[in-house]
Amino acid sequence: MTETAPPKPTLKRIRILLWLLVALAIAGSAAIWFFHSASVGPLQTAETKQSFGGPFTLVGADGKPFSSSALVGKPFAIYFGFTRCGDVCPTTLSRLVKLRREAASDDALNLVFITIDPKNDGPNEVGQYAQRFNAPIIGLTGSSAQIDQVKKQYGIYAEPVPHAAMGQSIAHTATVLLFDRGGKFAGTITRDESDASAVTTLKQLTA
Repeated sequence: MTETAPPKPTLKRIRILLWLLVALAIAGSAAIWFFHSASVGPLQTAETKQSFGGPFTLVGADGKPFSSSALVGKPFAIYFGFTRCGDVCPTTLSRLVKLRREAASDDALNLVFITIDPKNDGPNEVGQYAQRFNAPIIGLTGSSAQIDQVKKQYGIYAEPVPHAAMGQSIAHTATVLLFDRGGKFAGTITRDESDASAVTTLKQLTA
């Protein structure tokens, strides 16, 4: 008995099935690669945490050099902003003052405001701005080169954007950076984080 070739429609279905199997194999390989890559993410994050930040020298509200070594010995929080900021910066700093008092006291944690707009924010401007919040805040500025360097060290995004009223504003990172008594990066406080969560974090930091 002689064998006959399968009908053409059947061959077409077989070819389609084979292509589907190939596609599934490729997708499976991609999924394996993705989950493997995701699994090494925390290790990279841990390494970044160890090297994040670093020493700096800027200019204080008194016009004198201010070294980050002066912060060592007490936990501190750093916020990057600018004095002409319409809403985000004053809201964040006001919230930080409130959270610090709920977690401990004004003396338990240094709050540091670093301008990202050194062309407009000199020592007088950052000093007067820090005083607006009726609580101890260290206002810092510096040359454009100094500010660019500290932004790079602390992973801060800041770019000029058009603004209807001011002509130009600055889009920037609004996250608060937290550091322990030794100056080691300890975490963040984000805008969408609940106050209860932030207070718990600050209590742990200042304990």
